[in-house]
Amino acid sequence: MKILIAGGGKVGSELTAKLSAEGHEITLIDSSADVLESVMENFDIIAVQGNAASMEVLEEAGVRDADLLIAATDADEVNLLSCLTGHGMNPDLHTIGRIRNHEYRHQAYEMREVFGLNMAINPEREAAVEISRLLKYPGFLNIETFANGIVEIVSLKIDSSSPLNNISLKKLNSIIHCQVLVCAVQREGQCLIPDGNFVLKANDIIYVTASTNNLSTLLKNLGIITRKVKHVLIAGGGRISYYLARELEATGLNVSIIEQDADRCEELASLLPNATIVIGDASSQEFLDREGVEKYDAMVNLTGLDELNIVMALYARARNVPQVVTKLSHAEHNKILETLPIGSVVSPKELSCNTIVRYVRAMQNSAGAARSVHMIANGQGEAIEFMVTENDLHIGEPLRTLKIRKDVLIASISHGIRTEIASGNSSYDVGDIIVLVSNGKDAIRNLNDIFTD
Repeated sequence: MKILIAGGGKVGSELTAKLSAEGHEITLIDSSADVLESVMENFDIIAVQGNAASMEVLEEAGVRDADLLIAATDADEVNLLSCLTGHGMNPDLHTIGRIRNHEYRHQAYEMREVFGLNMAINPEREAAVEISRLLKYPGFLNIETFANGIVEIVSLKIDSSSPLNNISLKKLNSIIHCQVLVCAVQREGQCLIPDGNFVLKANDIIYVTASTNNLSTLLKNLGIITRKVKHVLIAGGGRISYYLARELEATGLNVSIIEQDADRCEELASLLPNATIVIGDASSQEFLDREGVEKYDAMVNLTGLDELNIVMALYARARNVPQVVTKLSHAEHNKILETLPIGSVVSPKELSCNTIVRYVRAMQNSAGAARSVHMIANGQGEAIEFMVTENDLHIGEPLRTLKIRKDVLIASISHGIRTEIASGNSSYDVGDIIVLVSNGKDAIRNLNDIFTD
């Protein structure tokens, strides 16, 4: 497809990398020549310098024969005008706009037809929703949901004291006393698809699928604390903190926010009357001790500096805060951080990019296309959901007889409301939902892509 990306910042450059790798024709629009030159050094794309809301610039970028416009500049107003103008010049154009200001959220939805807007993306709100989900399910680093909520893939980190350290997967069930499937392992920045002989090591992050009951049993038998979160401390008073506090208060949780800027504190106090707003420096250990950080069930680090968020996460862990969530804006740091106890890591950029990539894949072909695609292992792997169609191969055949790519593992098969962890004896039929995991080296656009015959 021909895709125009307006804005070469964190989201725009990440989308350029992901979508160009999948073979799409990318045109990047940005007002900065330096930004365009930097991106062009790494990717084979077309670059257009100028204002993405201008008819002349969109014309030069080829909007009239483009399939999709993704407006991800730093200004919401420019993004909305870019989508409006692009759709006016090409009525068949799909548009996605990044809208970050909470004041525009309702307006963008209600007037989406006027703006020619197919999808609005808010990285900060997506991050808040993700963090809220993690806080509801203590013990997991990440949770991905498939098959209309029936199937979940969760991630856990193996530390040196874990019963799973130096254990092969074929011995796993005898240790945890429940049936689960380890469908991927993140090790030293790589996503590995394991077999029964694979040996787990300290600092591995494992991706596991199982029934909800078995996931609870897994946590219990591994000795992972699953105390319900009631009181959350948020460091930083930015947009994510606002959205998160709204999400948490709606579920009855108590929220405290630490913010240095007095004016922002007053603004948050008026927006969040039920939250406790504290003026102070969350990077100060003395201040955190005075606030009684060790008494909180969870601490979420949401300042604008990755380094500061990491330091606060480490201190919260040292003070035995049961659950810690850390926002990172630069995912490339994650390889270094895999060995550090900073809890769950959330990247607003990655969340938004993954949502857009799923939309792009759904546009390509509706019949047999992936129902959902979730990036795992810091973007090194994918968990993909398909509904089996009559055009798919090997219907009704046991999985053990199929020739499946080595970098792919079928994790689960849902037959209506009944879901099974995939085994060699499993088979699928038309209408079943399959969740598979891949190391992401080659794009999987339909179920037949996983077979080697």
